[in-house]
Amino acid sequence: MLSIKNLTKFYSKKEVLSNFNLEISYGEIYGLLGANGAGKTTTINIICGLLNYDSGEILINGQKLSKKSKSLLGVAPQENLLYSQLTCEENLRFFGQIYGLKGTQLKANIYDKLKAVNLLDKKDSIVSTLSGGMQRRLNIAIALIHNPKLLILDEPTTGLDIESRYEIWQLILKLKQEGITILLTTHFLEEAEKLCDRIGIMKEGKIIQEGTLNQLKQIIPAKELIVIKTLEEEKAIRQGKKQGFTYSYYQDELVFLTAEILDLSEIIKGFEGVNLTSITKKPINLEYIYLKLTKTQG
Repeated sequence: MLSIKNLTKFYSKKEVLSNFNLEISYGEIYGLLGANGAGKTTTINIICGLLNYDSGEILINGQKLSKKSKSLLGVAPQENLLYSQLTCEENLRFFGQIYGLKGTQLKANIYDKLKAVNLLDKKDSIVSTLSGGMQRRLNIAIALIHNPKLLILDEPTTGLDIESRYEIWQLILKLKQEGITILLTTHFLEEAEKLCDRIGIMKEGKIIQEGTLNQLKQIIPAKELIVIKTLEEEKAIRQGKKQGFTYSYYQDELVFLTAEILDLSEIIKGFEGVNLTSITKKPINLEYIYLKLTKTQG
């Protein structure tokens, strides 16, 4: 659905995208992760036609990026693209007309999209009276008004409470079931774990690693993490090494990586003689993988 090959972009003399490559298949949710400045926003702006690029190729549904291909693309930016003093229906009508929709087709699309985001009962409500979660769902409905093949969701749950976030997650999964291809950026790594078929991690203008969550987990030579709190860290490290554990620091905590999943009692026995404040077992998660990759990769 989306193919980007050797995309390069300079701002003045600074290279912000460096032979960037990305392939997203039909019907998948692809999560693009990276710190601020990694190049995510630049990439999205180029795909949307808001920025020029210096070299490379972009294909959407097999078509080269052009005014014609823009009709295949829907974008829900991080900042809601809404007119606060219009109703939900009026917002959708306005944006639908921009895409050339009219008459019965426009009316049908407005109904379908309000239904898809569970806002039919709010069609006559002024946007400013809606909750944050409702406004975000309407923002997605606007991106879908012209029935695009590829949907870009830029930080779709930023600023939302937990309940609203889960509502957006369910909506995204529903859209995937309907066959829509989704490119998702997020700073919530749990969100990427829950939603994405594949994940790409960006740093300094290129993807340094990508794959399914299980494939990314294979990068870390461990089955789980043992988080230890103690005032005797050096002693704990020596004891851990005797057990064959490697150690590192994760979120400023001392952690040991184990090659096998062990019983907690067995682990505690291995640190006998060390004055432990607490000891916790944790699975290898995306957050740990992300931090290890972005801190060690060049």
